[in-house]
Amino acid sequence: MISTLLVANRGEIACRIFRTCRALGIATVAVYSDADADALHVREADTAVRLPGAAPADTYLRGDLVVRAARTAGADAVHPGYGFLSENAGFARAVQDAGLVWVGPPVKAIEMMASKTRAKELMAAAGVPLLAPVDPAQATAGDLPLLLKAAAGGGGRGMRVVRELGALPGEMAAATAEAASAFGDGEVFAEPYVERGRHVEVQIMADAHGTVWALGTRDCSLQRRHQKVIEEAPAPGLDDALRTRLHDAATAAARAVGYRGAGTVEFLLAADGRPYFLEMNTRLQVEHPVTEAVFGLDLVALQLSVAEGEPLPTTPPTPHGHAVEARLYAEDPARDWQPQTGALLTLDVPDEPGLRLDTGYTDGDTIGIHYDPMLAKVIAHAPSRAQAVRLLARALERTRIHGPVTNRELLVRSLRHPDFTGARLDTGFYDRHLDALTRTPGDNADRHLAALAAAAAHAARHPDAVGTSRFGGWRNLPSQPQIRRYRSEPDGAEHEIAYRTTRSGAIDTPGARILILTATPGHVTVETDDGVTHHFRLATHHDRVHVDGATGTHTFTALPRFTDPTERTEPGSLLAPMPGTVVRLADGLAPGTTVRAGQPLIWLEAMKMEHRILAPASGTLTALHAAPGLQVEVGALLAVVQDAQEEPTP
Repeated sequence: MISTLLVANRGEIACRIFRTCRALGIATVAVYSDADADALHVREADTAVRLPGAAPADTYLRGDLVVRAARTAGADAVHPGYGFLSENAGFARAVQDAGLVWVGPPVKAIEMMASKTRAKELMAAAGVPLLAPVDPAQATAGDLPLLLKAAAGGGGRGMRVVRELGALPGEMAAATAEAASAFGDGEVFAEPYVERGRHVEVQIMADAHGTVWALGTRDCSLQRRHQKVIEEAPAPGLDDALRTRLHDAATAAARAVGYRGAGTVEFLLAADGRPYFLEMNTRLQVEHPVTEAVFGLDLVALQLSVAEGEPLPTTPPTPHGHAVEARLYAEDPARDWQPQTGALLTLDVPDEPGLRLDTGYTDGDTIGIHYDPMLAKVIAHAPSRAQAVRLLARALERTRIHGPVTNRELLVRSLRHPDFTGARLDTGFYDRHLDALTRTPGDNADRHLAALAAAAAHAARHPDAVGTSRFGGWRNLPSQPQIRRYRSEPDGAEHEIAYRTTRSGAIDTPGARILILTATPGHVTVETDDGVTHHFRLATHHDRVHVDGATGTHTFTALPRFTDPTERTEPGSLLAPMPGTVVRLADGLAPGTTVRAGQPLIWLEAMKMEHRILAPASGTLTALHAAPGLQVEVGALLAVVQDAQEEPTP
């Protein structure tokens, strides 16, 4: 029996595993990097062991340090979570060699599936349909488009789509570098890229006594940068024959490698409905909660039971209803999915029947640069798909998030998009719809009303700020309206609110009248001139105002009435969009180099991803401050490009 479990991971998945351990009476041990010293998973564990350093390569990827931590803390078992060392056969072997229980599949199964190239050979022998691999060195234009994938990878890292043959060498180099950084293994292979395919997977659970469960299907087609964003179970629109074929193929894959524990077999469904084996993940998946919801299971509890040698029941439970999961990221989808950092001031997800929250953050935590920017997973379960989607969309809309920019609004719009509600799913969803999903509505009515509410609250709390004075029972009103200016985040739109306060307590603005019904430091209730009452919660942090209403959170930065000319940035400046490390420069890049608009000049690594800094215009590089290895803060000046049409600065 396992008495003390060390989780060789961090964040949301560590907290989720600890939750099951508490229910089972198992003591918990966390490991943490210096950057995670105050993280939620450290606070929730019974014991925590420091791994000196901040970068994953120095901490969570150091299997020797993790095994030593387990022995030091008196743990008798290790759970790897997902990512990091979860599919590292050498780490699994080291855990067992140390006399600890490994809560995962057999080392041999990990080894056989660790290389996706080897896994495909095994699946072909088991009769599982495959996409034929392509030798990058021999690729021709007829092979395009190609998908480059890290052989030891997952989570979308080390993956690139190549549509032009000339781009293949550069993309191979970038994929190799990213794979080596994320997994310690730079092997990359190529296969045909299937346009408008669906990503469908089967959850496997197996014991040491010959029982293998195929726990339904999941659709994970909505992806960005080859990472999943919204997942659901069961996968909609599959007929019984196809579902049976996928279950049989997944079971065959598990039996072919003598699998034990939780795993996932992933398939790509082509537009014609034909399935192709992609890979087998020999670990727990990020999206496992949707399967748990539908089958009424705790997969982590089953992992622990199987690791203790217990048999599974002969057949799994009967599934019920539908579940949908959305991954809430600190990132800006409208700006090439740039990850965001900083203090997470508020994270408040509604607690309603049918909803579940898995997170590694709470109010006041800091989102750093070293790890994945996922804040939380919000899961909805209901009797039907339509009900689950509606429940999740509304829950996200009501969620209060103050701090860095997130993808929350994108998630809500995605869940309500007709292609999603109509189950017309494929991995090209965001390629086609991202612009529309991130575009600010032309009238911007919701944000403008929120800005008016912020102004109303300010006027109610600070009557002197609107220029009024009191003499007995009379108020002298200013002859000119007062002005407050806000910039909404993240779109940067400016809202100028000109208003007067009337004797009745209303605020007159051009084209609208708002009556303040109640106003306290944290709440304001207003009535618009059409007779509709709106309730808002407000929180002010320095110069930022967060306004939570019925349609979500709106964040504004209070602006001075007049722009400070000293804040202007030199034209053509390339600024760091996030904190990170410069990993490389374009070949031959130096002051005086001629560049073209859109040309990648600088590669910045942050949150386990590489981000390209592009030339803003064609011209000449007049200054270069970036160098490989340089760590930069957000807004740091990296380089300056002089537009070819501009006159030289005297």
